[in-house]
Amino acid sequence: MKSLPRIKIAQLPTPIEAMPRLSAALGGPPLLVKRDDQTGLAMGGNKTRKLEFLLAEAEANGAKTLITAGALQSNHCRQTAAAAARHGFGCILVLYSPTSQVGSATGSPTISANLLLDQLFGAQIIHTKHEQRDQVLKDTFQAAWEAGKRPYLIPYGGSNTTGAASYAFAMQEMMVQAVHPDWIVFPSSSGGTQAGLALGARLFGYAGRVLGISVDEKADVLQQRVARLATQTSDLLGEKMTFSEEDILVNADYLGGGYGVMGSGEREAIDLFARQEGLLLDPVYTARAAAGMIDLVRKGYFRPGETVLFWHTGGTTALFADQYRSGLSQN
Repeated sequence: MKSLPRIKIAQLPTPIEAMPRLSAALGGPPLLVKRDDQTGLAMGGNKTRKLEFLLAEAEANGAKTLITAGALQSNHCRQTAAAAARHGFGCILVLYSPTSQVGSATGSPTISANLLLDQLFGAQIIHTKHEQRDQVLKDTFQAAWEAGKRPYLIPYGGSNTTGAASYAFAMQEMMVQAVHPDWIVFPSSSGGTQAGLALGARLFGYAGRVLGISVDEKADVLQQRVARLATQTSDLLGEKMTFSEEDILVNADYLGGGYGVMGSGEREAIDLFARQEGLLLDPVYTARAAAGMIDLVRKGYFRPGETVLFWHTGGTTALFADQYRSGLSQN
């Protein structure tokens, strides 16, 4: 297997903990949690693993400025801004938000949670609308290039082959920890985390099942994306493998009101994890995936005796975003 340039950023390995009270409350199988909310950088999260490889690639290419995009409360953008500050890069973030979530009558976003942290880390922030994000990101990169800022473009969610490779190695980390659950459940959206875990399962002999709970995409769209990225990432690592849609397990039954919309399922998941295990979920990603896992437990989806590991991808800073305050205060 090829080695990739890597800059140590994350605090690894992240711990694996049992969740006996949650398991008992649900009357279901043994539940574990992999704490990637504790990767360390800027209050943690799964993107820190990806940034170890992405920043190394940026340095190798002589980059001086990191550019990426995401939603207004993007965990990926928050961690990218922090990594840029820590390693001396400039940082430009293109942040988009639906009009209904902008946050004020004037149309100006309120400064809270991840957006506040982006500013504290010194990132330059460019606001746009969802439908214009791709063009604005392209224009932003071109302007930075012409200004001599030597930009490096990080894709949405850090989900290219370089970023996905980090989660192949995360699977290896779990195997070294001698924890072999029957199921791994986690939120899936841009696809990099799931592609890496799917590839890592093959590379390092994980015999269980990797189930992505879709946050915002239909199952077939996400399966195609993840299969393609896992195949491409295997080539990057010099271990050519082919993944088909059938190899990628996705559940898209919990999309609720759409991306970033916290519903009753997310609120219950946040409440259960907090009150049963003292664990915090975020309203967008981990709460949606946890809501799916909770519902699947109740429906008897997992067989008796099977162990289920919830891979916590972080993002709990979004709990403090103004747009979720009223919904959470109802718990």
